[in-house]
Amino acid sequence: MSELHTLGATQLLRAYMARQLSPVEVMQAVLDQAARWEPQLHATYLLRPEAALEQARASEARWQQRAPQGWLDGVPATIKDNIATAGDPTPLGTAATALVPAAADAPPAARLREAGALLWSKTTMPDFGMLSSGLSSFHATARNPWDLSKGPGGSSAGAGAAAAAGYGPLHVGTDIGGSIRLPASWCGIVGFKPSLGRIPIDPPYTGRCAGPMTRSVEDAALMMMVLAQPDARDCMALPPQFIAWEQLDTGLERLRGLRFGLLLDAGCGLPVSPEVRQAIEQAATLLEKAGAIVEPMAPFLTRDMLDGMDHFWRMRSHMDLQALPAAQQDKVLPFIRQWADSADGLTAAALFAAQHQFFRTRQATVQACAAFDYVLSPVAPITAFDAQLASPTNDPLRPLEHIAFTVPFNMSEQPSISVPCAQSTQGLPIGLQITGPRFDDLGVLQIARAFEQLRAPLPPYPSAPAALQRDMDMAQAAPQTTAIAADPIPVPTAV
Repeated sequence: MSELHTLGATQLLRAYMARQLSPVEVMQAVLDQAARWEPQLHATYLLRPEAALEQARASEARWQQRAPQGWLDGVPATIKDNIATAGDPTPLGTAATALVPAAADAPPAARLREAGALLWSKTTMPDFGMLSSGLSSFHATARNPWDLSKGPGGSSAGAGAAAAAGYGPLHVGTDIGGSIRLPASWCGIVGFKPSLGRIPIDPPYTGRCAGPMTRSVEDAALMMMVLAQPDARDCMALPPQFIAWEQLDTGLERLRGLRFGLLLDAGCGLPVSPEVRQAIEQAATLLEKAGAIVEPMAPFLTRDMLDGMDHFWRMRSHMDLQALPAAQQDKVLPFIRQWADSADGLTAAALFAAQHQFFRTRQATVQACAAFDYVLSPVAPITAFDAQLASPTNDPLRPLEHIAFTVPFNMSEQPSISVPCAQSTQGLPIGLQITGPRFDDLGVLQIARAFEQLRAPLPPYPSAPAALQRDMDMAQAAPQTTAIAADPIPVPTAV
C-alpha cells in the first residue's frame, strides 16, 4: 500500500470498511507529513494535532461499530482561512482583521463536519483573497512544493500547496476569478469551480464559489456529494437537485462526437507561453484521438472587460479599507493598498461603466461557448512564478493579467475544472481547464475523469522538501551494521 498520507479519500474509505486501516494512523501520517513540510511550505493555519487525533479516535470508534457518520468519516480535510469554522477567528489572510471567533461553521465546513471528515487544519491565503499568490500580512508566505522558490498561486494558496505536498486527500478552496483553478494548475492538482450556487457559501457574492481541491477527479466528485447540499444562508444557492456524482467513470466512449472549443488566446492579458500552449494542444489531441471533435475558438474577453472588473474590485476593496481604522489599514500588504487606493478618484460614471463589464463578460462568455459542448483552454498563461511576487506582473496597476482564462467562467456561472496535463522543462505543473455549460457540473467532472485516463503518467508528487529529501536519500544509501525491525502498522481488530 502507498504511504498513508498520499492515499485518496475513496481508497481510505474502502480500507476503513475492509478493516485494513484506522483513521487514527491515517491522521497521524498526515500530521507527520505536514510537520516535514511546514517549516518551508507555510500552507496551514490553526493546525491542531491533538484535536485532529481526537476526531480520528471518534471516527475509529464509529468504524469499529460499523456505524460511519457519513460519506467522509475519518478522511482528513482542510478548509481555507476565509471559510468560517465555529469558535475560530477568520482573519481573511490579513493582519488588519480583528480575530473574533466565528459563531458557526460556514456551509462547506458544516457539510464536511456532518459527513465525518477530520477537519484538522485551515489553510493560508493572501490578504482578503485579492492576490493570486501566497503573500500575506498575517500568514507566512506560502510556497510551491514542486519548487520552493515559486508560489503556489492563490488565493487558495495553502490549499493548493497542502494537496500537492500530501497533507491528506481533501481540501476546500474558494474562487471568484480563478482562486481554485490557478493554484490547482500551478501545484499540479485537481481544482473544481462548480456552477455558482451549487455549493452554498456564506457570505455569497457575485461569482464566488467554494470547491474541491484534490489529487484526483474521483475525490473531487466524492466531495461534491457532500458539499452540494442545500443551506438557506446562501441567497444565491441553486435549488436542491439530485445529481449522481458517483456516476463518474462513463468510459472514453463519453468523448465520442462531443464538440470541444479550443481556446488558446483569451483576448487580453499575458500571452500564453510556448510550453503551456504546447501542453494544451497535446491534451486536445488526446481527446480528438479518442473521438472528440476539437475546433479552434475565437477569443472573446476584451481589455475593457478585464479592466472594468479590475477597477470595480479596486473600488470595493478601497471602500472596505477606508472603513478600517488607520492603524488597521497600515497592516494591509502595501501592494493591495496601492491597488485599492488607485480607485480613489474613480467617478460615478466610470464606476458604473466598470460594473457593467461584469455583465458584458457574462454575455460574451455564454455566447462564445454556446457552439460547443465543452471548452478546453489553459488555466493560466504561464507556469508558477516567484513566491515573493504579489502577481506575475508584480504591478498593482496591472494585477490581473493572468486571470483572463479563468475569470470569464465565474461571471458566466459555468462549471470549470483544472486537471493536471503536463510539466514544463523546469518540472513545474501545467493544468488543462475544462469548462461546461451552466449546471453541467457532473459532465465536466466526467470529461476530466476521461482525460485522466487518456493522459500519460505524470511525475510523482514531491514527497519532502529538497533538503530533507537529500538527508533521507543519504540515510538510505549509508551502510547499516545493525538491522532494526520496524513496528507493524496497527490495524483495528474490529470495525
